[in-house]
Amino acid sequence: MRDEDLSKWTHDHIFDTGNEAAERGTKAVMWITIVMMVIEITAGWWLNSMALLADGWHMSSHAVAIGLSAMAYVTARRYAKDPRFAFGTWKIEILAGFTSALFLIGVAVMMLIASIERILSPQPIQYQEAIVIAILGLIVNLVCALILGKAHHHHDHGHSHAHTHHDHDHDHDHDHDHDHKHHDLNLKSAYLHVIADAATSVLAIIALLGGWIYGWSWLDPVMGIVGAVLVAVWAKGLIIDTGKILLDREMDHPVVDEIREVIETEDDNNNTRITDLHVWRVGKNVYSCALAVVTKDMSLTADIIRQRLSVHEEIVHSTIEIHIRS
Repeated sequence: MRDEDLSKWTHDHIFDTGNEAAERGTKAVMWITIVMMVIEITAGWWLNSMALLADGWHMSSHAVAIGLSAMAYVTARRYAKDPRFAFGTWKIEILAGFTSALFLIGVAVMMLIASIERILSPQPIQYQEAIVIAILGLIVNLVCALILGKAHHHHDHGHSHAHTHHDHDHDHDHDHDHDHKHHDLNLKSAYLHVIADAATSVLAIIALLGGWIYGWSWLDPVMGIVGAVLVAVWAKGLIIDTGKILLDREMDHPVVDEIREVIETEDDNNNTRITDLHVWRVGKNVYSCALAVVTKDMSLTADIIRQRLSVHEEIVHSTIEIHIRS
């Protein structure tokens, strides 16, 4: 696939069945989360459980973040044919994932503050009723995780690909089996929100059981603090993953070495060298590159270099500058 095909590729291939499944899954999980959020927040205030209340407010932020993920799919699909997006609308989804991670950080801070307040000023808890609500929350979270996990499976199936046995005019056979899978970070952000909810539900159940059976009332806010730390750690990982893509930090990816390999090693006389190379991702599994080469080969053209690069189908756009040296 070459430059003139980029616009068509953007529309025809980014929004495939994998993305459709992800969009449906995030919408379903969003509505389920909203319902459970209302139940947990109401029960937390009524039953005076910090762990349950923290889980409910935690879930409220997830409802917003998961809704943001669903909106990102809708927006990216709606503007897929808009020529103002030079490399497609995929980064709308990445931006949504990054924003969701920021929501997670905010939730962690909120949980931490509220838990410390309860340690300093403990209040009685209706343990049995709170445990029932927490178990219900955990069940809902597991169902949501199952929905998003199924969407993730469809997505990976739709985007994994292999390139094998490409013949070139240079009489070289290249057998490349690529499995450069990239997770849908928008879907991953929604999934992390659900898993974080499940984890805080488990912590809430443990805390409530400890308080009910052993009288450890301090365990309820302590588990809130543990949950806050856990959420913050997950958020940090998601911020790093999405931030690297938003800032086009891809020069440590294996595709960079593969580009150098096909351009430099296919020149049997070692006349061609890459002097400048920039690679960035424009889709979940595809890249664009801009490169400059210095060569003694007077017959070398940009089309020949693109033919060499065609062994790697994940390179969908290339800008090439050639300098002839004596």
